[in-house]
Amino acid sequence: MARKNVLIMGAAGRDFHNFNLYYRNNKDYNVVAFTAAQIPNIEGRLYPPELSGELYPNGIKIYDESELVQLINKLKVDEVVFCYSDVPFNYVMTKGSIVNAAGASFSMLGTNGTMIKSSKPVVAVIAVRTGAGKSQTSRKVVQVLRDHGKKVVSVRHPMPYGNLVKQKVQRFGSLEDLKKHNCTIEEIEEYEPHIAMGGVIYSGVDYEAILREAEKEADVIIWDGGNNDIPFYKADLVFTVVDPHRPGHELSYYPGNTSLRIANVAIINKVGSAKPENVRTVKQNISNVNPKAEIIEANSPISVDQSELIKGKRVLVVEDGPTLTHGEMEYGAGMIAAWDFGAKEIIDPRPFTVNSISQTFKKYPKIGKLLPAMGYGDEQIKDLEDTINKTDCDSVIIGTPIDLGRILKINKPSTRVRYELQEIGSLTIEKVLANHKLI
Repeated sequence: MARKNVLIMGAAGRDFHNFNLYYRNNKDYNVVAFTAAQIPNIEGRLYPPELSGELYPNGIKIYDESELVQLINKLKVDEVVFCYSDVPFNYVMTKGSIVNAAGASFSMLGTNGTMIKSSKPVVAVIAVRTGAGKSQTSRKVVQVLRDHGKKVVSVRHPMPYGNLVKQKVQRFGSLEDLKKHNCTIEEIEEYEPHIAMGGVIYSGVDYEAILREAEKEADVIIWDGGNNDIPFYKADLVFTVVDPHRPGHELSYYPGNTSLRIANVAIINKVGSAKPENVRTVKQNISNVNPKAEIIEANSPISVDQSELIKGKRVLVVEDGPTLTHGEMEYGAGMIAAWDFGAKEIIDPRPFTVNSISQTFKKYPKIGKLLPAMGYGDEQIKDLEDTINKTDCDSVIIGTPIDLGRILKINKPSTRVRYELQEIGSLTIEKVLANHKLI
């Protein structure tokens, strides 16, 4: 029987994991190509033979998703597998319709075929949308476990935007490791907070190999999810973060709706800054699709290092990049700080943008006056630095999870915004962990 020709649609993350776990050694299938979307400059590479296995001695080419229909015809594709996240339902099925019209089947893999079992307890922290507050939730879970004497190792959803062979298994335990692995801003934003806590976090391409390394030094594994994707590991406890600033998205985004349905605990974050009716809507939606899930309400209160750089000043607000782009948030922690601490004026960065940052605003015109901290490579990091330095403002508010001033040479005063998860009410992360006998 002939092997079925498969094309995997991805964004340098879930696609590679699904291939490694489900297709790499599966003689029923022949993966003829990957396509790439969402992340700039990740197409044109090769999924290398060092990672692709015996069935693929020449590796597998990665194309831009814009070539999808031509590839289906050229490579005689039987089935297209959708493997990226944080997209609305109508987007997914529009892609499905395009694929079907080109003659191929369209599918998505389920949890049973894509989750790896660990020898250690696993706590998964995921979200229904990018920018919901998953990272501070993950840090809170880590801190509670460590306070109870547990050795905790985190494993982050993949961001392999460079040399895939070198990025097969990455361990981050110091700031020097960030330089060693030539991390982008997006990677540093996720890894550095764990390092700053004295922790260890893994990432990379081959998540079974990563898990086996992490198990050697952990009592508990934290799956630190990303981009509203479902976990790569079978979890003993799943926390899913929901955002009342985007009510209804928990029902209409893929695979965020799946992430909600598999939750043991749903955390409604940002309750204090959301409209009460939106909190009620989200709570009702959780109950409708996952009535067994416990619900924790929480805030992410902010603090700033130097509030005098905001009060009465003309400020440039820099926010987390993915939160503003495919996360579609209209503002983040930086803007809240500008409001709370009395900024005189929010300066529009668009007249000052250069190169790839200008292109980001063209692709995502709803960003408005905020500057997304895009940094998917050295050139884009330089474009971000140039844009900040060209902007006519008194000071810069850095609303990203890391201190950009450590990475960029900013030519004007800047202050960093910090935010941590704070539960409201009697049900807390600590109580949930205790109830599940993890502490």
